[in-house]
Amino acid sequence: MKLTWNGHSCFTITTNQGSAVLDPYLDGSVPGLSPLTLTADAVFCSHDHKDHAARQVVSLTGQSFEAQVETLSTFHDDQQGALRGPNRIHILSAEGMRVAHLGDLGCLPTPEQLDRLQNLDALLIPVGGYYTIDTQQAQALIQTLHPRVVIPMHYRSSSFGYDVLTTVDDFLSLRGDVVRYSSNTMELTSQTPSQTAVLTYQP
Repeated sequence: MKLTWNGHSCFTITTNQGSAVLDPYLDGSVPGLSPLTLTADAVFCSHDHKDHAARQVVSLTGQSFEAQVETLSTFHDDQQGALRGPNRIHILSAEGMRVAHLGDLGCLPTPEQLDRLQNLDALLIPVGGYYTIDTQQAQALIQTLHPRVVIPMHYRSSSFGYDVLTTVDDFLSLRGDVVRYSSNTMELTSQTPSQTAVLTYQP
C-alpha cells in the first residue's frame, strides 16, 4: 500500500484493490499549497469545507474501488458540531491492513468509535489545533489507539498552512519514534516498523 501526502489533509492511497483520494483541497484555499490535479478510483471527504471537499480536482478512472471503507460520524469541534459542523472518519481496509483518516476531528471519538479505531496500521491525524484537536489531544488519542504508524497532517510550516495552526514540530516534540521522509510518499507493508512518519510536501 502506498500513502502519498498531497498537502494539508489530502492523501492518495494506492492499493492492489484500487486507489482513493481523501480530503482534496480547492485551489487557493490553503496558503502556500499548489493546485491539485489528481487521478483515482474514488474520492472521500471528511466534510464539505473547501479545503477538504474539492472533488472536482480529482479525475475518476471509472474503475471500482474494491477496498472496504467504513465511515464514523464525528464532529469538527467539541460542541457537537455547533461551531463547525460534522466530520467523518474514513477507515480503509486493503491488503490486510487498516488505515484511518480522521479528517478535521475536533472532539474525542465515542467509546464505540475508539473500539473501531483499534488495530490500525496507519493513522492520519490532524495536529495543528484551532480547527481540530491540538497536539496534546492528538498525542492522547494516539496513546489510546496505539496505531502502528502515525502520520501527522493539517499543520503549518514556514511555507504553507493557516497562520492559526501550530507547526508539526510542536507535535513531534511529544513523539519519540520520528522518521522523516525526503518524499511525500511512503510504502506501508505488514513489515513497516512502528513510527511517526513525517512526509515532505512536494508541490
